[in-house]
Amino acid sequence: MRKIIIILLFFNLGYGKAYSIEPDIFVQSTVNRASQILSKNISKEQKINELKSVAKETVDIKGVGIYSLGSARKSLNDSQKTKYFELFENYFLKSFSSRLSEYTNPKIEVQGKKVLNKNYTIVNSLLIATSDRPEVKIDWRVYTKNPDSPLIRDLIIEGLSLARTQKEEFASILNSSKGDINTLFETLEEFSNN
Repeated sequence: MRKIIIILLFFNLGYGKAYSIEPDIFVQSTVNRASQILSKNISKEQKINELKSVAKETVDIKGVGIYSLGSARKSLNDSQKTKYFELFENYFLKSFSSRLSEYTNPKIEVQGKKVLNKNYTIVNSLLIATSDRPEVKIDWRVYTKNPDSPLIRDLIIEGLSLARTQKEEFASILNSSKGDINTLFETLEEFSNN
C-alpha cells in the first residue's frame, strides 16, 4: 500500500513537470513542422490548409483576437463576441498561412529565451539569410500559463509586434466608422472571402 501511495505521489507531483514543454523547444518544433510543410511538393492550397492546422494547435488565436480588439471588446454583446471570434479566426488563419506559404523553405534557428514571468516567455530566433532575403530577427511571445500546452501570442519581427500592428489597424477601422463594430466585421469578412 505504501508503495502505491509513493507512486501516486510521484505521478501527481512530477507528471506535469516531467512532460511540460519548454517554450524554446516548442517554438523550434513548430517552426520545423511549418518548414516541412513548405518544402513538400504539394499545391499552395494544400500547404495553406496544413499550415492552418499547425496554427490552430500552436497559436492562441482567441487571445490574439481579444488583444487586437482592444477596449472595443468591452462594448460587445455575447452574439457580437461570438461573431467576432469566428470572423477573426478565419481572418487570422488566412493571413498567417497565405503569408507563410510564400516561403519555400525558411530556416529558423532558435537562439535563446527570456522568461518574463510565469505566464510569458520570449523566445529569440533568427530567420537565416538566403540569396533572396536578408537575415531577420524574430522574437516569439509564448503564453506559458499551462506549461503542458504553451501557445504563441505574438511575433516580434525586427522589433515590430504583429499583434500591436493588428490592434492599431483594427482601432483605425473602428475610429473611422465612429466605433461601428459591423464595419470591422465587414472588413474581416471581405478579407477572408477574397
